[in-house]
Amino acid sequence: MGRGRQKAKQRKVARNLKYTSPDTDYRALERELVSRESAIAEEEPDDVDEEYSDYEYGYYTDEDEEGAV
Repeated sequence: MGRGRQKAKQRKVARNLKYTSPDTDYRALERELVSRESAIAEEEPDDVDEEYSDYEYGYYTDEDEEGAV
């Protein structure tokens, strides 16, 4: 198939997607979203070891600001 035919076919598909709305299964979408929310809710936060608790929120400290000019 030549480039002209290929391009025309792509345009046809693009127009079809642009101007027609596919049938949306809202029930399936709802099931998917609910299952993701429950999976996120079930995750427990990681406990930070006491040794690394200073670095839990990053490496920036107030001391860094005092030394800056």
